[in-house]
Amino acid sequence: MIDLPEGSQAAALLAILQLEERDTDVFVGQTPSTERQRIFGGQVAGQALMAAEHTVPADRLVHSLHSYFLRPGDPFEEIRYEVDRIRDGRSFTTRRVIARQTRKGEDVAIFALTADFHAGEESVAEHSLPMPDVPPPDSLPGTAEIVARHGEKAAWMAAMGRAVEQRYLEDPFATPPKSPPNTKAWTWFRVAGTLGDEPAVHAAALTFVSDLTLLSAGFARLGGGWPDFVGASLDHAVWFHRPARADDWFLYETDSPSASAGRALCFGQIWSADGTHVATVAQEGLIRPLPG
Repeated sequence: MIDLPEGSQAAALLAILQLEERDTDVFVGQTPSTERQRIFGGQVAGQALMAAEHTVPADRLVHSLHSYFLRPGDPFEEIRYEVDRIRDGRSFTTRRVIARQTRKGEDVAIFALTADFHAGEESVAEHSLPMPDVPPPDSLPGTAEIVARHGEKAAWMAAMGRAVEQRYLEDPFATPPKSPPNTKAWTWFRVAGTLGDEPAVHAAALTFVSDLTLLSAGFARLGGGWPDFVGASLDHAVWFHRPARADDWFLYETDSPSASAGRALCFGQIWSADGTHVATVAQEGLIRPLPG
C-alpha cells in the first residue's frame, strides 16, 4: 500500500481504504469518527473493492462493480470483508465480496459486491460522452463556504470536506426545482492531497466519492436539499471506462430518469478535468420525508 505523511488530508481517506488482512481472503475495515457517526455507503463500497483488489493481479484493473446495501452498518463495529475468488480467466478476473458485522452475537451480511477486472486489450470501437461546458472548480464555492453559509445545518459536511474537496455549481441546501429537459446537476470533486500512483487505490477512492451526491438527483425536481428529506442507497454500480486519478479534479454529473414507490433511480457520469470520460455510475435509492 501507499505510505503517506500521518495527518495529511489524503491520509484521512486512505486510512478508510486501508484494510487489515485477518485471514486468507478475509479483510477488516474500520469506520472513522464523524459528527453523524454513521457508516457512509461509499465507505463500504470502497473498502469492499479494496478487499477484492488485494486478491487480484496488479495488472488487471477493475472495469465494473455491482453492489447491494443489505443492512445499515454499525459504525462502532468492525466490518469484515470476505472475498470469494469466483473466476481467474485469461482476460477477466471476478470477485464476490460479502461485508459482515456482528449484531447481538449473530454474524450478519450488511453489503454484497461483485467486481470484475480486465487485463486490457486493443479497442475495436472507442467513443465516449463529451464533458459538458461548466465553470472550472477554482471559480466555485467549496465546502467551507457552504458550511459558513448554512451554519449548524451543514456542519456535518466539514469532516467529509477534509478528505474530499468539493466545488458546487449550486447550493446543495437551496437548489431550485428542476424540470425536463434541464434535470442534471454537476459537482467537482477531488481527494484532498496526493494518493500516490496505484490504480487500485484511485478506483476505490473514486468509488467512495461516487456515492456522495448521487441520490440528490432523485429529488432534484422537488428542489430544496437533504435537510428536507432522508434517504439511503439500495444498490450501487460503477463502470470504469478509463483510468483516473481521484486526487485530481473530476466532474460528476448526476440525473434521475425515474422515481416511484419511494425509490429513485439515479445515474452519474464522471469526467477528469481534461475532458476524459472515465466512469459511469448507477444507483437506486430510498427517499422518504423527514419523520414527524
